[in-house]
Amino acid sequence: MTTAPAPSVAVIGLGFGRAHVPAFQAAGARVVAVCQRDETAPRRVAATYGVPQAYARWEDMLAAERPDIVVVATPPHLHRAIVRAAASAGAHVLCEKPLATSREDADAIVADVASSRRVGMTGFNWRYTVAMQKMRALMADGAVGRILHVRGHWLGARWADEASPTTWRMDREKAGHGAMGDMGVHLVDLVRWTCGEEFARVAAQAGIAYPAKPVAGTTKPTDAEDFVSLVGELTSGAQVSLVASRAAHGRNDHVLEISGTRGALAYSLTREGSRWYAGALSIATSGGGFTPVAVEAKPVEGTDPMDVIGRATIAPLAARLIAAMRGEGPAEPSLEDGFRAQLVLEAAREAAARRAWVEVATTSA
Repeated sequence: MTTAPAPSVAVIGLGFGRAHVPAFQAAGARVVAVCQRDETAPRRVAATYGVPQAYARWEDMLAAERPDIVVVATPPHLHRAIVRAAASAGAHVLCEKPLATSREDADAIVADVASSRRVGMTGFNWRYTVAMQKMRALMADGAVGRILHVRGHWLGARWADEASPTTWRMDREKAGHGAMGDMGVHLVDLVRWTCGEEFARVAAQAGIAYPAKPVAGTTKPTDAEDFVSLVGELTSGAQVSLVASRAAHGRNDHVLEISGTRGALAYSLTREGSRWYAGALSIATSGGGFTPVAVEAKPVEGTDPMDVIGRATIAPLAARLIAAMRGEGPAEPSLEDGFRAQLVLEAAREAAARRAWVEVATTSA
């Protein structure tokens, strides 16, 4: 029996994209090139992980390497052009979230990959913690019954301090969204995935922690939200309440709780303790309190947080992409999943601006 050759991978963008390098290596792929405009960063990452080539321009990398898979982990305003070029060159695509800065660009990304007959996936890696996988399975088994309400938060302290330097993430033109695109989009995906429903309508409030601070390298004031509160309604009528903040002192965690007519499930993940990447899960049944659900994760070696995140949560996603390329299973989370989450982001942004309920678009990508 002939073993399929390991696919070649090129990674564009080495912020969070750096975590994709050890992830794809752990999944059995060959990472052949990395790319970022700052020439120092790709050379350093390449040396750390034994990647043969480093580039400052993604156009040069695609032309020279012709990789089987391209990871797009740049600021979102660049996603559409890079995905189109990669798919047109014959590469399968893993695009980081949020998929784009607008519904139109997200729609185009889905269409471009589909028309090229390539496999495309969205980087919703937090589906792949052991506890979240278990939560999804229990939901599919009807553990909570008819869903009544959902509560979640995603809190981080990275920009809680006024002295923290800004980045492109504070620029709405480049990021599209602030905390909602950074963190809230994961909550949106987890709600859609675990509940098996779409968002029907949303209302939102958003704020900027330090609005006078300019975006890095510019004189432009910060204009992307640092914190947001969203309430919503699923297609079944179930209520949803979500909070996302990158300005929450002392926090680095996320939570999702789903309550229904038969019981409730409570998922949480912090970045503390050994094997934190497994997450934690509890279940409550009718008339009883919460009890822990056993979850076990294989140990992940190393102390570099990006390495750990990559090997623990992105590697399973990378393996799913490789399997889908070989016709061995669905490409999930799909680019359609990214598009559906984008529709919620766009509705939330409009709702915050109008201070009104906004219907979430239902048009398919």
